[in-house]
Amino acid sequence: MIEKWDKRFLTLAKLIASWSKDPSTKTGAVIVSPDRSIISCGYNGFARGVEDDPVRYADRDLKYKLVVHAERNAIIFAQKSIREATIYVWPWMPCAPCAGMVIQSGIERCVSLINLNPRWQEDFDLTKMMFKEAEVRLDLYPEDFLSE
Repeated sequence: MIEKWDKRFLTLAKLIASWSKDPSTKTGAVIVSPDRSIISCGYNGFARGVEDDPVRYADRDLKYKLVVHAERNAIIFAQKSIREATIYVWPWMPCAPCAGMVIQSGIERCVSLINLNPRWQEDFDLTKMMFKEAEVRLDLYPEDFLSE
């Protein structure tokens, strides 16, 4: 039963990720209450009012300084408590700074996909460590989870 809902909300996070204007990395997040109602969602992009200039997205160093991650946007835009909620993140688990925000917000579970890209493994290892220590449940599915 839980796997069915995980597929549904990861599919929604994938759709929300498609709204990002970042040409190389589109990330989406959905925060869901324990009764499976959607609390908030977000995608990665520049802050409201900051110009979405494609040249800025092309400059990786600048882009990383300007982009607000999907998880952060979803947490910021939540209009009610997200304590005990689940966050669904597409296409990979939160980075370590976003993991800290997830923990601090009271979210109890994170669902995402396994990502073995060596570029991000150190950060993902930190996220796993933080979630374990803070007792945030992390459920990772294989990359082909939605196509099964």
